[in-house]
Amino acid sequence: MKVTLLVPVLNEEVGMREIMPTVDRSLFCQILIVDGHSTDKTVAIAKEMGFDVVTQVLPGVRGAYLAAWPHIKGDAVITFSPDGNSLVECLKPCIEKFKEGYDLVLVSRYKDEAKSEDDDVVTGFGNWLFTNSINFFHRGRYTDAMGIYRMYRTNLPHELDLEKPESYAFEEKLFGTNVSWEPLMSIRAAKRAAQGKLKIAEIPGDEPKRIGGVRKLQILRWGASFYWEILREVFFWR
Repeated sequence: MKVTLLVPVLNEEVGMREIMPTVDRSLFCQILIVDGHSTDKTVAIAKEMGFDVVTQVLPGVRGAYLAAWPHIKGDAVITFSPDGNSLVECLKPCIEKFKEGYDLVLVSRYKDEAKSEDDDVVTGFGNWLFTNSINFFHRGRYTDAMGIYRMYRTNLPHELDLEKPESYAFEEKLFGTNVSWEPLMSIRAAKRAAQGKLKIAEIPGDEPKRIGGVRKLQILRWGASFYWEILREVFFWR
């Protein structure tokens, strides 16, 4: 099995210098950096380190994924944040768990003794609310349904229609934002897992505080969009 490490970036030169050199390259057939038009030295550093670099056209993290997918060489993908939130030490355990036969493995900030040092009261409550709502409405078994740090088959987004603009068009227009596909992936994967068509696992992994860059959360707009998806998916999509 070949694995691509997919790293969306926007002005993350600190993380590129401090985090990415500690990644064990032997675990991956490709490390792909997707740049959202950084104005610092992020891209230059990535190229110096020999990583593949793609520049996204559409905004947001989902825009980064859409730009990346035609360039991915792996049979599976790990999406990873270079800002310090994603522990490098969890990469190998995540791959080992995936090789047990899972389609989706999430690195959970709340499983067992894991914790988030980057949460505040609002984001901690939001992650709890969204995760438990997905579990309630869609028969999920997550402890953390929202995080970017996860591994999945490269063809899974296509199977779950995550690449289609119409999967997000209403909420993005209604709330004036662009959302990533992790929450919708968690919802639709849970629905398929409940039907016995897909296997999901979690491993525990702390979330340290970020080291540089700027937090890009749009708490109210993203929160409203995600909860709309949770409720809508009760009635739609297969």
